Amino acid sequence: MQRYTYKVVEVREKLLGGKMSGDKLEKLLNDHAADGWQLKAITSAEVKGRVGPGGVDGLLVTFERPVR
Repeated sequence: MQRYTYKVVEVREKLLGGKMSGDKLEKLLNDHAADGWQLKAITSAEVKGRVGPGGVDGLLVTFERPVR
């Protein structure tokens, strides 16, 4: 049976260098794909910001790849 490992990336607008856009998200996905990661899910979420107790709108991007 194939086993997998998972990686979850918290994406905030600032992490993508300003406004979130399809081009910037595409680059993030392609960068991870180059390392063998396959997109599993994208979930809208409130992710922790750098300053203060609250969060900011963002995405949780989940990748998987077979265990080597």
